[in-house]
Amino acid sequence: MSVSFEELSFRYKNRGSYALKDINAKWVESSSIAIMGHEGAGKSTLCYSINGIVPHFFKGEYSGRTIVFGTEVKKSSVQEMAKKVGLVFQDFESQIFSTNVELEVAFGLENLCLPKEEMGRRVDFYLAFVGLKELKKRDTATLSGGQKQRLAIASVLAMEQPVIVMDEPLSDLDPVGKREILEIREKLKDEKRLLIIVENDPENVLQMDEIWIMKEGRFFASGRARDIIKDVPLLESAGIMVPKHFIFFKGLGFRDPPLTFEDSIKLLREKCLLNGNRRFFELNIPSHFCKDGIIEFRDVHFSYPGSDEEVLKGINLVIREGDFVAIVGSNGSGKTTLAKHANGLLKPTKGAVLVKGKDTRSYKRHELARTVGYVFQNPDHQICSRTVFDEVSFGLRRLGIEKKYIEESVEEALFVTGLSGYEHLSPFLLSKGERQRVACASILALKPQVLILDEPTTGLDFVHQVKMMEMLKKLNERGHTIIIITHSIWVAETYAKRSIVMRDGRIEKEGPTREVFFDEETLLSCSVYPSTLTRIANFLKTKSMEPEEMIEELKNEGLLVPGKRDPNS
Repeated sequence: MSVSFEELSFRYKNRGSYALKDINAKWVESSSIAIMGHEGAGKSTLCYSINGIVPHFFKGEYSGRTIVFGTEVKKSSVQEMAKKVGLVFQDFESQIFSTNVELEVAFGLENLCLPKEEMGRRVDFYLAFVGLKELKKRDTATLSGGQKQRLAIASVLAMEQPVIVMDEPLSDLDPVGKREILEIREKLKDEKRLLIIVENDPENVLQMDEIWIMKEGRFFASGRARDIIKDVPLLESAGIMVPKHFIFFKGLGFRDPPLTFEDSIKLLREKCLLNGNRRFFELNIPSHFCKDGIIEFRDVHFSYPGSDEEVLKGINLVIREGDFVAIVGSNGSGKTTLAKHANGLLKPTKGAVLVKGKDTRSYKRHELARTVGYVFQNPDHQICSRTVFDEVSFGLRRLGIEKKYIEESVEEALFVTGLSGYEHLSPFLLSKGERQRVACASILALKPQVLILDEPTTGLDFVHQVKMMEMLKKLNERGHTIIIITHSIWVAETYAKRSIVMRDGRIEKEGPTREVFFDEETLLSCSVYPSTLTRIANFLKTKSMEPEEMIEELKNEGLLVPGKRDPNS
């Protein structure tokens, strides 16, 4: 066995409940394992226990054993375990500290005292593997979030340990990048190495050998990936997203839904539906698209100081009051840079950005903050206070708001983000998902007209992703303009009224989300891969991308073929 757990339990110091309880598992070399489960289930703690961070760095009550290739983790140092286990943290930015991309990948190799030629080979190979070879000399501080995640993955893979553990390694990657990273499993299998990843999107783990599901610190289900993913009650009980096309096929009467798009179309053609020569629908544009522009980009160009490379190249865009906009596109395409212009964090090199008709260069910083709130991709970039209450009230206190109003606003913001009762906790001791909600609450407390969130669902399990997005939906319904940057495509498909697709500093396509996601060719060219359900909707040319509405639409148009409603008979 490569990795085995024997009655492993662990409770962090000064915590009441166990993070891990009675863990038993055996994973063999040449296999790929996906760990899934709700936020706080113990997934990250389990990852730390494989390379010795638990119990050597994080102290607490530890019992049982973890054995990696015959070595008991507790009896070995973290340095010794690093030769056997490579770990990509969920908070990947915390493990990047070199001044440029090449040096970051080379750092671990230098500690292995590898020959210079071998180091150079590995650096080039793994940077090419993660799509960063052209950025070899780039300062790591100038990378986008997704590029930093790719770099963290490359630096770990380059060490070529027999066990690779990656804690949510796909969270900030564009859809095509996710598929490219997952292709590493075949290379590791051929080299008789073990791959362990934490991931909560079922469509990303279809090709893994096994799925192990955690709940409240324990393993309570495991099996072949395709068998686990088809067990809808199991996924729901563990707080894991059920693929939306499963709901569509269940509504059509299928007890055993297909896993892939190709299988879905085959089944539809054989058993249930006729596509015919249906024309694509004409959209009736909702009235909110006719409202006044609240943010306007006029021929905006931008280059970072000291660089001649343009990150934004002639952006012309109007964000209207009441919009709910998703910005999607490949890593490094300029999404975050674009968004930071909307609240004055960045100013155009050329062109202008207007907020409520006024150039952002003319605003005082605090004035713009009351109109346009911004939640960073990494919540740690904006958290600075000792308690959650102090963090959420920070902006209000800086604006001189009276104490009574501050308390009411903080209470409301914490309630909306599901953080009531966290007031006196330190935000630095919370999980990344909880810190994400703290950062969001601190901006919500200011009640800005426009709320921009960079990857709002990163670090959240599916239950909290839905809560976050439903919260934003309600704010939008109350009149707030919402702008999100996301690589969680189902989020854009489900919640955004309008979508913007970026590539190489330009807007490739923008418009109503349904119309944008019908253009699969443009999406793929920008490293955006629609969900299986959306591809089915495109094949059927339905107006909706929601399963129940798609079924109703097809029924109303008489496209459900008589005599074929019992597909499993």
